[in-house]
Amino acid sequence: MNKINQLFANSKDKKLLSLYFCAGCPTLDGTADVILTMQRRGIAMIEVGIPFSDPLADGPVIQSAATQALKNGMSVQLLFDQLKAIKDQVEIPLVLMGYLNPILHFGIEAFCQQCVESGVSGVIIPDLPFADYQNIVKPIADRHDLRVIMLITPETSEERIRFIDDNTDGFIYMVSSAAITGVQKSFDEQKQDYFRRINAMNLRNPRMIGFGISNAQTLKAAQDNAAGAIIGSKFVTLLNENKGNADAALDQLFEALEQ
Repeated sequence: MNKINQLFANSKDKKLLSLYFCAGCPTLDGTADVILTMQRRGIAMIEVGIPFSDPLADGPVIQSAATQALKNGMSVQLLFDQLKAIKDQVEIPLVLMGYLNPILHFGIEAFCQQCVESGVSGVIIPDLPFADYQNIVKPIADRHDLRVIMLITPETSEERIRFIDDNTDGFIYMVSSAAITGVQKSFDEQKQDYFRRINAMNLRNPRMIGFGISNAQTLKAAQDNAAGAIIGSKFVTLLNENKGNADAALDQLFEALEQ
């Protein structure tokens, strides 16, 4: 069974925590250590960002990380090489998050094949049109047992959400707001209404809530309204501040999530 499906099938408390970091930032060779440290510290699933020069959905923190990673020399092939080196040690799901341009440049078939060989269970491509997903990417990904994760936002129509739910597998990435990524102190009533509305739809796929989670309040809201939470900008900031020391960054993150 795909590790993503296995994770959600085995999770009973619905308090999962997934973290994002950008491969190649703050150091080019830190990918393996960050992943293995997160696994050891109990993170349920890891999103590994593929740096891109124009990450439209990302806020300044992740944009800056992508810029630094590219300066450091990170590439799609180098990332795959780093992941292959630790494949046998990684037991939790790895999800690559990257934009369509570098994936097309690499070649979709080659990309999916390399994902399998590197122990990757799923991919998130924020700017992938759904028609292209269905007609081009999904048949290739299915052949490699690779999950393509789709995003929904407060502006996504119910019809569209049900269409995504019917035509994807793994989980749905539920974006907390229509804004770019970044830290938020709380989720207002409008966002809470959005969470309740999606809950009432009784979707087939589990959901993970991301964008803006950085403290106890936002974490609890996410975990109460979905299978779990995804944290990106906060962890990326702490990882940079600690010069790539993932243990120290996680210590500070867990402390912040209790406040």
